[in-house]
Formats: sequence, structure tokens, C-alpha cells
Amino acid sequence: MAGKRRRGIMKEFIQFFKEKKSYWVVPLVIVLAVLLGLVILGGTSAAPFIYTLF
Repeated sequence: MAGKRRRGIMKEFIQFFKEKKSYWVVPLVIVLAVLLGLVILGGTSAAPFIYTLF
């Protein structure tokens, strides 16, 4: 059920960007998603590998 809901949210975001012509928001969302991924992985055993990248 969570998978269906997630696809619905993504579909709504895409429709919102198309209707409002706010394509400038897309890079911001991508950057925030990458940062969120780094924060989540920073608390796992993958942290030493991430820290060597920076």
C-alpha cells in the first residue's frame, strides 16, 4: 500500500510542476533528496565510505 501511495505523491508532484510551470523547483527537490540520502546513510555502517568522498 505504501508503494501505491508513494507513486501517487510523485505523480502529483509531476502534475503540479507541469500545471504551475515551476520547473525551477525540480533541482531543489533533487538536491534535498540527495542530502536526505546522505543524512540517512551517515547513520549506518556506510558512513565511513561516504566520509571518504568528502
